[in-house]
Amino acid sequence: MRKMSDTIARLAALRAQHTAHSLDTASSDRLKELTDFGSNPGALKAKFYLPDTLPKGAPLVVVLPGCTQTAAAYDHGSGWSELADRAGFAVLYAEQQRANNPNLCFNWFVPGDTKRDAGEALSIRQMIETMVSTHGLDRKRIFVTGLSAGGAMAGVMLATYPEVFAGGAIIAGLPYGSANTIPEAFDRMRGHAGPSEKELQQLLASASHHKGPWPRISIWQGTADHTVAASNADAIAGQWRGVHGLEKTPTRSQTIAGHSRDVWCNDSGNEVMEAYTIAYMGHGAPLMTKGDQGLGAAGPFMLDAGISSTRHIADFWGIANAVEASAELPTRKDEGVASIPRRTPMNDVYAPETPRREASSSAPEEEATGVRKVIEDALRTAGLMR
Repeated sequence: MRKMSDTIARLAALRAQHTAHSLDTASSDRLKELTDFGSNPGALKAKFYLPDTLPKGAPLVVVLPGCTQTAAAYDHGSGWSELADRAGFAVLYAEQQRANNPNLCFNWFVPGDTKRDAGEALSIRQMIETMVSTHGLDRKRIFVTGLSAGGAMAGVMLATYPEVFAGGAIIAGLPYGSANTIPEAFDRMRGHAGPSEKELQQLLASASHHKGPWPRISIWQGTADHTVAASNADAIAGQWRGVHGLEKTPTRSQTIAGHSRDVWCNDSGNEVMEAYTIAYMGHGAPLMTKGDQGLGAAGPFMLDAGISSTRHIADFWGIANAVEASAELPTRKDEGVASIPRRTPMNDVYAPETPRREASSSAPEEEATGVRKVIEDALRTAGLMR
């Protein structure tokens, strides 16, 4: 067991890392609110963006912000809606509420929020179904991405609803099922202990009854990230190698804009997993904001690293030119789309009504002093305690 002084020091450091000024995005908020999307057992909010000239049967990108980030702030920084205008796809943001988590983190470590048809996971699934049904989007080209706690929650969605997604991207996130308690969450974020690779693969395989095909996975991690240890990226890759039947050694490795990219291909030669290692980058989403290929804007946890994760992820998913791809879609529903395998639409999306969380955050808290107060304040700031 670690010394109390070490735990307090780490908690204080984490509290300082997560104290940042919010981006002033009021004037650049391009998102609209999505309401009435189901029972919403996780009590989440939903925002979306549709380009003015969205083609019929367009793809959908689901985005999950990190701690302290609103949907508008993440969109402003990442440029997802900006790319949607150029490429022709819809964007959906799930947004946490402070009544659920004071630091706006998705509860990726709470079992009730990370199981299929329960909690926050079901709320996000309901948002997706509402967007697809309302706007006639392509069920075979739904993708999910997220940063940090949002990246871990993207992993939850990919694991619990793999038949829904054609692909996913996890930025500075953690493997599915790696933590179920607050102490475990802290240890996993620091890269300590955790399930073995075989255990992680079993957790993923048992998260649903799905037997394949599986979503293609993009993993992003900075080498100087002191909030989520880089070993988590290796653990995510190891977890997904299992269902894809991949070897530990990448099929090939390359350098892009000074950063490392490892690629794993299946037996057909298709790229099904990639892992970017961003040199000298801390905790955040890598951006390239300048030049002809510039996208988004730098800010807290949105880091100009000379490479656009948004653009590269969209390219890996095959939707960087979604307008052209949509024009070439076959009319028969049972035919494939490019190299992304088609998946069976989910039936019975809306599980029986699940009680919503209490919306009020004004419940009295037990008074704490001294060491206990330091720990509890840090836990709340890190989004690991309500």
